[in-house]
Amino acid sequence: MARQPNMQQMMKQVQKMQADMAAAQEALQTEELDVTAGGGMVTVKITGGLEIKSVTIDPDAIDPEDAELLQDTVTAAVNEAIRQAQELAEKRMGGLTGGLDLGSMGLGGLGL
Repeated sequence: MARQPNMQQMMKQVQKMQADMAAAQEALQTEELDVTAGGGMVTVKITGGLEIKSVTIDPDAIDPEDAELLQDTVTAAVNEAIRQAQELAEKRMGGLTGGLDLGSMGLGGLGL
């Protein structure tokens, strides 16, 4: 016969996981990535919390005759920065849950 899980022990584990995830989310807010595009012509600094801290454009990238190229390069740098920050967050948070889909387990309402 299958043994019933210890609900008190399970709740302690869930609470610890929730606290660990909150700490990881807080740390992501200050962790920064530098992402470049256009061979280093544009650099975007972004936090793991998806806040753009700065956009730096090399003066050599500024060609009044080709503003579209600069616009495309900035767009590419920002999109890549967002992608890398999201990947960082997934990596940090996924390690805490062991890859569990907590929403499908009915634990999404617990803020996990």
